[in-house]
Amino acid sequence: MIELIFASHNKNKAQEIEKKLASIYKINTLDDIGIHEEIIEDGLTLPANAIIKAEHVFNKTNKDCFADDTGLMVEALNGEPGVFSARYAGKDKIDNNNMDLLLKNLNGIENRNAKFVTAICLIYQGVQHMVEGELHGKIIDTKKGSHGFGYDPIFMPDGYDITLAEMDMVEKNKISHRAKAIDKMKLLLESLSNNKS
Repeated sequence: MIELIFASHNKNKAQEIEKKLASIYKINTLDDIGIHEEIIEDGLTLPANAIIKAEHVFNKTNKDCFADDTGLMVEALNGEPGVFSARYAGKDKIDNNNMDLLLKNLNGIENRNAKFVTAICLIYQGVQHMVEGELHGKIIDTKKGSHGFGYDPIFMPDGYDITLAEMDMVEKNKISHRAKAIDKMKLLLESLSNNKS
């Protein structure tokens, strides 16, 4: 098993990623390796925040690692909440508050188009790489579903009549922005390890 450090304390994200990579890679979170401080994400873009987190962990451990940053970008709100998605309604990062504020800001607006974007920075053998995944859909008026996290209960992917929060993890992992980015990272890792050997 190849060990990779995931630069996050988020158990939900770690579970999603482990489902995609478990056969080949062992994923260690920051808590698993004893890094408990919060990494300040003060980048102005998703890739910038992913780089900040990955570099922080690599500089502390000198081990292969990756970090992601994900944002929900709503067309009618000029791409908000974007890089501020997790703390849209405040520093407490409370999912329900974030969703409530977004729904309030979209009240009376017909254009509900939105997309999730995940940027992943991988540092492998000391070299930095970047991949991204996107999922397009729309914001619905009321929360539906109890699975997932973040904005999942109000995001309905294109081509579906259920929200991400109404999907089980297997179904979500087939289509999600994070799954697409992880798939790209997996291919990249295979290519890099083949080149090394």
